[in-house]
Amino acid sequence: MSKFAIACGGTGGHLAPGIAVAEGLLKAGHQCILLISNKNVDARLMEKYSHLHFMPVPGVGFSWKPKALFAFVKEHSRGILFWIKFLRREAPDAIIGFGGFTTIGAGLVGGLLGYPLILHEANRVPGKAIRYLKYFADRIYLPQSVVLKGVSPAIIRHEDYPVRSEIVHLMKTESRQCLGIESKGKLLVVMGGSQGASSLNAWVRDNAVTLGKEGVSVYCLTGLRKGELEVINTNPGQPDVKTYFVPFSDQMAEVLSAADLIIARAGAGSIAEMIRCRVPSILIPYPKSADNHQMENAKYAEKQGIAMVVTEDKRDTLLGETIELIFNDFLLNSFKENMKRIEDPDCLRNMVEDIEKIGKGTL
Repeated sequence: MSKFAIACGGTGGHLAPGIAVAEGLLKAGHQCILLISNKNVDARLMEKYSHLHFMPVPGVGFSWKPKALFAFVKEHSRGILFWIKFLRREAPDAIIGFGGFTTIGAGLVGGLLGYPLILHEANRVPGKAIRYLKYFADRIYLPQSVVLKGVSPAIIRHEDYPVRSEIVHLMKTESRQCLGIESKGKLLVVMGGSQGASSLNAWVRDNAVTLGKEGVSVYCLTGLRKGELEVINTNPGQPDVKTYFVPFSDQMAEVLSAADLIIARAGAGSIAEMIRCRVPSILIPYPKSADNHQMENAKYAEKQGIAMVVTEDKRDTLLGETIELIFNDFLLNSFKENMKRIEDPDCLRNMVEDIEKIGKGTL
């Protein structure tokens, strides 16, 4: 049995694959400690996984703004001291980092102290943490066809995003019943990632009545602290056509499976979970994402024939594109077939088997 420290907090896109790998390693008989941030999204998501061992780590995201830069230096100084004490106390067989600020201290201290370091990059543009820590890594997992310069090809493995075991494609009717959605017609899900997107929430409010007149219900995940639960009837002639504003859901398999179409940001985790649940999407890349990685994620999804891309500056076309696509069953089914083609169902198993060998020192 091996012990693994998994640095994976900060956003749902970092935490979710960490949970997936931790559950895979636990199932194989190993111990895992998940190191997360102090953000509300981490605290809210971890409530569902009481069987896992979580521990918060000091740290905040990087910014050049003076006040934020000071906070970054202060918190990461505390984080380095945390990691020195943690590694001496726990002595894990390997450290696994999923990017973001929680991985920086883990990779730097662990690498300098000689612990095996495993990195996972979910996006099609490697983030700062992965680029800076690549020289310490014993293994780096990258998406298919993504290249990371400056490291030996021998340590690279191309694996997709490991999806949590409970994210599975469910029957549409059962999913809607579970979520309390009355509509039997078309359902549009709108979500802005683990922290929500105010601009997408505003778009739903501006267009809910128009969509309702077309017989389209909307289920909008607004994000934590971005409004309260609210249900609005948007078509008096069809009482089951409603718009739902929901701050957070830990029933993502049901949310995704209930939808005919999703409007979402282009985070790697969201795309991977939509593929698993076979739900077509219109992706609106967040224009301020680091290194514009969401645009690259979206362009790849569109090239694979599983999504349509509408950029932020073309949002005035979104309503028309949405109504046209959600009633185009031929194109929606084509997207679903392409999802079956590109998904790798063995991704998590392959990663767990490889990580086990690194933890045992048998590679």
